[in-house]
Amino acid sequence: MVLATTNSPVSISRSRWWLRAGAMIFVLAALTVVYFTNQLLTERFTEATRNRADVRISLYVGSLVSELQRNSIVPQLLGRDPELIQALQSGDYTQSSARLLSFVDEIGAASLMLFDRDGRTVAATDRARLGENHRADSYFVDAMRSNATIYRTMQQETGAYSFFYSRRVDEAGAGLGVIMVEVDLQQLERGWAGVTEAVLVTDSTGTIILSTEPRWRGLDEAAALARESAPSAIERAIRATQDWASLSVDAYLRGEAVMRREARVPFQGWKLVTFTTYSSVRERVNGFLALEIMGFAILLALAFWFASRKTASRLVLFQRESAELRQLNARLQREIAEREKVQKTLAVAEQTLAQSSKLAALGEMSAAVSHELNQPLAAMRTYLAGARLLLQRRRPDEALSSFQRIDDLIERMGAITRQLKSYARKGSEAFEPVDAREAVISALAMMEPQLKTRTVAITRALPDGPAMILGDRLRLEQVIINLLRNALDATKSVKDPQIDLILALGDTVRLTVRDNGIGIEDLDELFEPFYTTKQPGDGVGLGLAISSGIVNDLGGRLTAHNSPEGGAVFEMQLPLLKEEAEAAE
Repeated sequence: MVLATTNSPVSISRSRWWLRAGAMIFVLAALTVVYFTNQLLTERFTEATRNRADVRISLYVGSLVSELQRNSIVPQLLGRDPELIQALQSGDYTQSSARLLSFVDEIGAASLMLFDRDGRTVAATDRARLGENHRADSYFVDAMRSNATIYRTMQQETGAYSFFYSRRVDEAGAGLGVIMVEVDLQQLERGWAGVTEAVLVTDSTGTIILSTEPRWRGLDEAAALARESAPSAIERAIRATQDWASLSVDAYLRGEAVMRREARVPFQGWKLVTFTTYSSVRERVNGFLALEIMGFAILLALAFWFASRKTASRLVLFQRESAELRQLNARLQREIAEREKVQKTLAVAEQTLAQSSKLAALGEMSAAVSHELNQPLAAMRTYLAGARLLLQRRRPDEALSSFQRIDDLIERMGAITRQLKSYARKGSEAFEPVDAREAVISALAMMEPQLKTRTVAITRALPDGPAMILGDRLRLEQVIINLLRNALDATKSVKDPQIDLILALGDTVRLTVRDNGIGIEDLDELFEPFYTTKQPGDGVGLGLAISSGIVNDLGGRLTAHNSPEGGAVFEMQLPLLKEEAEAAE
């Protein structure tokens, strides 16, 4: 009888079978652990993302309610202002708009308006709205009928919504008029604009009144989400609008789902809804799963190493593989640590970027204000010198006329600062029919003090009738004055300076300003900000850049070239107003 030794074929076969069975059991156990770990970590990170979304939506609701409550008390306070009450009683509103302007920046409202008992706008922070009649508007009618503050929401033609508080101004029980405060909630929309989140606010009827996506305003939530996809971060939010809690694990692991969270706004039955995309959870889960799988791989490698320790060559191979696995593990740990560091510094980087943008805008605005106020200040200096001479000659009436012009220049300086702010916003809401012919005449009158100080031959060719465009007269005059100033500066070294102004009508309104100066050296960089050929102190190079931006806002084009006879030629083309074009035809 022969006994099988440990090295017999039967023993080796049994050993290999148990080795294979153990490996299969080990792999099944590893897969089970990885599966449940994946479920647990996904649920944990999903809950963390949900908690962050809830915190953000609470902040959104808090900021919205705070802005509304802060402005709700303003009509009640202004309704008791003695100067406004006195103005409504006496009918003298000369100082009322200035009174409202002194409040608007401190309050932080979009605008303030004062109506008399007939609904006529008698004072406003936006002087262009003076004289408007709001007798039939609900915020005026309801305020005159009630002793409380009235809130109203109105949709504009652009699709955006305006939000108003109004209250009756009383004196001895008699209604003198209505004070109205427009709440600036657009700043909240700009603050809500995020990389991976969409925000909307609905009123009591379910209509969207505030949203990070402008195309959603005026629709209900279902209709808004049915529209074509929004840009960048909320594109997936429109493709998959249901809460990811109802989806399978694979759906949100592929990054196709979003989380929808909503909260009630304690004001007028409003509701705030956010859509948060599922972005970083897969990466975080994969990081942990990679470590776990790597651990099982190391254990499996060690098991094979012990099972094959009799073979030196296999031992060296397993050692090498184990070393490579440890290096890979260390590299994965470093990558995970770097990703966590980047996530921690992301919020700080976003705040720094926002602050840098604010400082850049502030610097550009300061330089633009300094440049645009030089011309009115020079004119004021000339009028003051003339008034002093007239007073010395005992001609007070003519001196008063000079003081009135100085007052007009001060008003214009204030208007320039407002227009520079409008230029920075690229807005065109205040456009109205403007006669370009009258704008040229007004600009020449504005330049009269500078023209009198020099001997310059000015040729003016204007059409017999009006040249109507759709735009802003003050900003159009600003462009014309800048072109005239550049022409005056260019002809300083010319013996017989001459400037030609030609306003012509055709398919467009075309204004040509031509001089016989030295011409333009670099036409490519002429309209770039801070490009100038003047001496230091004479200019900062913003005039033509601002003028080009204004003409672009008006839908036109500003070009320049050198004349063959010498000098520079600036040509401004603006679209002819439709009614004016039909009349010409």
